Amino acid sequence: MPIKRLLIVDDHPLFREGLKAILRRDPSFEVAGEAGSYAEGLRVAKACRPDLAVLDISLPDRSGIQLARELRQMLPEVAILMVSMHAKVDYVAEALKAGALGYLTKDAATVSLLSGLRSVAAGLPYLDPTLSVEISRALLLTRTPRREEESHSAYDSLTPREREVMRLVVEGLSNKEVAGALEISLKTAEHHRGNLMRKLGLQNSVELVRYATKMGLID
Repeated sequence: MPIKRLLIVDDHPLFREGLKAILRRDPSFEVAGEAGSYAEGLRVAKACRPDLAVLDISLPDRSGIQLARELRQMLPEVAILMVSMHAKVDYVAEALKAGALGYLTKDAATVSLLSGLRSVAAGLPYLDPTLSVEISRALLLTRTPRREEESHSAYDSLTPREREVMRLVVEGLSNKEVAGALEISLKTAEHHRGNLMRKLGLQNSVELVRYATKMGLID
């Protein structure tokens, strides 16, 4: 396999160093750039134009899922492997919908990173081995148009941005803090929050947290 150039985006320098130590075991991979935030990740990607990208979801400025979307638009051929602490099905599904071809939890990365990268580099999907077979099958089906057409639940009617706002709200952020985290206006944040509450048929933040818990989006 020709040498594949990688971009690593994670806000923890020690974790990035750990990934690079693993990558040094396989000469097929070369770290072309690294970043600790969404904005820096975009800048480095434009400069080094990697073949592969290893992205974390929880970045300090914006979501790694949004970064995956941006990278796929900027570099359509880039293969993305998400490596995140989040193991909830919703995060995995959103990452796949955003264009990621693989997903690993950070706990599994020390064992499965190279396997995951080899798979996505070959254009094949790769999901964390710790995920159940049933969940893996369901997540892969979300990538097909048929699954999208058959889904009529209230949650599925939310836009990607509304889901991002929902996650931040259930984490306790105010509308102003949501606006800052997503780099949108306060009015836009309030609009998204109102829309998602209306679609879900909820009245307040307490009901939203209960709904998110029931859906398995949070513990």
